[in-house]
Amino acid sequence: MLVGTETHDDAGVYRLDAKRALVCTTDFFSPVVDDPYDYGRVAAANALSDVWAMGARPLVALNLVGFPGKALPLEVLHEILRGGADTVSNAGAVILGGHTVEDAEPKYGLAVVGEVHPKKVFTNVGARPGDKLILTKPLGSGIVTTAIKQGKATPAEIRHAIEVMATLNRASGEVLARHTRSVHACTDVTGYGFLGHLREMLEGPIGARIDASAIPFLPAARRLVAEGVAPGGTRANLTAAAKDVRWAKSLREEEHTQLLLADAQTSGGLLAAVGARACPKVLDALRAVAPSEDWVCVAGEIVERPGPRSKRIEVVAS
Repeated sequence: MLVGTETHDDAGVYRLDAKRALVCTTDFFSPVVDDPYDYGRVAAANALSDVWAMGARPLVALNLVGFPGKALPLEVLHEILRGGADTVSNAGAVILGGHTVEDAEPKYGLAVVGEVHPKKVFTNVGARPGDKLILTKPLGSGIVTTAIKQGKATPAEIRHAIEVMATLNRASGEVLARHTRSVHACTDVTGYGFLGHLREMLEGPIGARIDASAIPFLPAARRLVAEGVAPGGTRANLTAAAKDVRWAKSLREEEHTQLLLADAQTSGGLLAAVGARACPKVLDALRAVAPSEDWVCVAGEIVERPGPRSKRIEVVAS
């Protein structure tokens, strides 16, 4: 075992031999959007993301399904599985089968196995002072999916959020995997939010300085959070991060920005600590493969932590 549960990483890694290691992960959840096909796409993209966060490529997947067969027609299940199958195919992997159980609420996701060279594994620890923190997708999907349930998001806002969530991290992951020596740590931003996953990266005497004004957010999320829309998980994330975050004076009363940075993401982007010298090259390569270059940003940098009692994260707005 090369990577287990000790660092709360995105996946486990098991070495087969000197040149091959397996990356194993799983994720599933109840619907976050109304359309079954889109739900399948988003859930599959979310599960696959962990493999790229480890510097690996996905090989095979198994469907994990809970479905209320007596309450919903089987056509709904077919569309969910079709969305997942199309996404797995686009990831360059194959579905070998899976398992379905009767459940009162639909649930869907994948168990995924990928492959990586044992010496090229990314983990969420290893960041160094001076590293730049690159984020590859805008934040705010948790706020928008909550608004969907409350009937407060417009059709255009829903469609945009779905496309962001359903976009695979394949292209970004492949770029980072080509720069193994410069990527010192990597994770993907999902349920614990940007701040939560960043906290997991800050092992040892290091901290992070984040520029909130540099980070892209879904336009709908900005509008909705200003109207008081935020999932319970997002508020819990913000509460959990409070002991580790020092907000600039201009942001201390700006709860909207705080909630966006703590938002519980579904199928968020990759967050990588990249050496400063390589950052411009990596950033250009990531923007070249992104659906929109403004998705990709330098969110901040890794800094030395003054002392064990100091806050691990400083958030400013330049």
